[in-house]
Amino acid sequence: MTARETRANLQVDTHILRLVEEAVLPGTGIEADVFWSGFAAMLEKLTPKNKALLAKRENLQQKIDDWHVDNREKPHDAEAYKAFLMGIGYLLPEGEAFEIETENVDPEIASTPGPQLVVPITNARYALNAANARWGSLYDVLYGTDALEGPQPSGGFDKERGKRVVERARAFLDETFPVNGSSHAEATGYQVQNGALLVNGQPLEQPAQFAGYRGDTAAPDSILFVNNGLHVELVFDASHAIGRDDQAHLADVRLESALSAIMDCEDSVACVDGEDKAQAYSNWLGLMKGDLQEVISKGGRETTRRLADDRSFTAPDGSALVLKGRALMWVRNVGHLMTNPAILMPDGSEIFEGLMDAAMTVMIAMHDLKRESGNSVHGSVYIVKPKMHGPEEVAFTNEIFTAVEGLLGLPANTVKIGIMDEERRTSVNLKECIRAAKARVAFINTGFLDRTGDEIHTSMEAGAFARKDEIKGKGWIEAYEALNVDIGLECGLSGKAQIGKGMWAIPDQMALMLEQKIVHPKAGANCAWVPSPTAATLHALHYHAVDVFSVQDQLKAGGRRARVDGLLEIPLAESAWSKDEISREVQNNLQGILGYVVRWVDQGVGCSKVPDINDIGLMEDRATCRISAQHVANWLHHDVVNAQDVMAALRKMAEVVDAQNADDPLYEPMSPSYTGLAFQAACDLVFKGRSQPSGYTEPVLHARRRELKAARAKGH
Repeated sequence: MTARETRANLQVDTHILRLVEEAVLPGTGIEADVFWSGFAAMLEKLTPKNKALLAKRENLQQKIDDWHVDNREKPHDAEAYKAFLMGIGYLLPEGEAFEIETENVDPEIASTPGPQLVVPITNARYALNAANARWGSLYDVLYGTDALEGPQPSGGFDKERGKRVVERARAFLDETFPVNGSSHAEATGYQVQNGALLVNGQPLEQPAQFAGYRGDTAAPDSILFVNNGLHVELVFDASHAIGRDDQAHLADVRLESALSAIMDCEDSVACVDGEDKAQAYSNWLGLMKGDLQEVISKGGRETTRRLADDRSFTAPDGSALVLKGRALMWVRNVGHLMTNPAILMPDGSEIFEGLMDAAMTVMIAMHDLKRESGNSVHGSVYIVKPKMHGPEEVAFTNEIFTAVEGLLGLPANTVKIGIMDEERRTSVNLKECIRAAKARVAFINTGFLDRTGDEIHTSMEAGAFARKDEIKGKGWIEAYEALNVDIGLECGLSGKAQIGKGMWAIPDQMALMLEQKIVHPKAGANCAWVPSPTAATLHALHYHAVDVFSVQDQLKAGGRRARVDGLLEIPLAESAWSKDEISREVQNNLQGILGYVVRWVDQGVGCSKVPDINDIGLMEDRATCRISAQHVANWLHHDVVNAQDVMAALRKMAEVVDAQNADDPLYEPMSPSYTGLAFQAACDLVFKGRSQPSGYTEPVLHARRRELKAARAKGH
């Protein structure tokens, strides 16, 4: 049974209570009684509004379902459909032009494009890795991944591969920081003379790209460049394995990589109760205080991982230059839907988790606002708010953070928000969503997977959807991605906020990422998501190759490239499939669901690299699970496949997933009994997919995970 104590008529899980009163509140200047009474008053005011917004979601969905049922046998009339959506208030008229009014935004968000990492906050090691991914070794990521052609080394130092790493790195330097009359490929020495950099005695073609150095001017320990706002450091060390044999003793090329990172309390974690939430908040507290550390055991040795220090250089004019050593950190709260038993309301109901996240994560961030060289140099707190449906819900988020600022005594608009453009009602009303929080918006970001999951659920009654790979080729996706950027630029985000793009989901295929992910900066996105520090360093190369702000200027001059009508195209199937095609599609969906859910429910892992049906590791979180579950639910509903065949496929894919996890000592096989809670959760997601609110996976996953934790607590 959960231990609780009463505070201001709230029943608070002792894990949360101890963290708040013993670790979070001290140092904020806020007394415990003042906080709890103010928090209770905030909940009393905002909880009914939260419930009303969720009820409106369901009401609109029912009207859309009814419209599609009534019109399913008729030729689709796009204008009639649009008029219907306007009539029920789903699609709103677009207001007059405006620009956001967000102030005190840090340069990593406002003025320097670059990669953005997303990691589960419950894993301290991942969180520290992400925060420290501000700088990464180009040598390391080229040497250890498929980004460099040829077999990857299995042990020992491969001198031939090291030589090719240096050649590739020097090619990047020559492309990005060209030298007059010479080249980095031929460089045997770097010197600083009269505030200028000389390479083999020759200046850079663009002398302003020289940003600083360390050590002696005649033989510097390192040289610092800057391009498109991003820094690159050349490190010289004659004792290094590569530097020893290099003509200039160049031992490494370090790239400023993950400029920002999202510490995620939402889709990539499995937080179902007070114990879980306390772990998430505790790690966030360590990041904001700067004292988070984790002991790592590797090869029989233990090392302690801590947050990286800032980096000091001498500027060309001889003055001191300090660069941040850590990524600027956002924290992603949960959306408006879920409740959590971490705190019970006076009537015994669970608290809305989004309201709890808002108060707790901002209060924790106050510790950063009180220290020098912290996360934000402009005194801001950055919160990503996901899964909002339309302008009313964005306005409610704005109201939440206004209440939190009042509760904590913070200046108005201290909290900046990131709007995840991942729900259909937000996409079709994006301009008005931005307007609803125009003094807070510091980020908009597309999310293809959640957006597709919501597309399927919203239009469930319209008919059978195309296969997932076909959906990606439909016109609405192109309109969605283009309008997100165009509307963001119209609303003045350029130079003030991030316009972001989604995740690279294949963490082991870095060569393919280098080939494909450059489309994001070319699309005018000044940040895009990556799954690892390694991917961040490689993706940083794209921001050296593309001047994002020049791209944005060109896009602004060209006007909108798509209309909202394009977002209303429903990606239904246009032709029939063979039985084999249907079977492969269903099995692929189910294998992904099972591979993700079994770790979520059994081990509490909210995001992981899950082998797909072809044994290719893919990053899976609740968004990927949502689209797969909704897709199978749609095909079941429209008789593309029947329940018996889906259950047979679930059992078959459970065996595949069991085999893929055979080397995991913590793994509990789903076959041959198929009675475990993880398998039941996967079945619930598919067979009850139509009835899940907005098609979300959280209600099913939370319920099954809690059931398992309760059983283990009883020794079952």
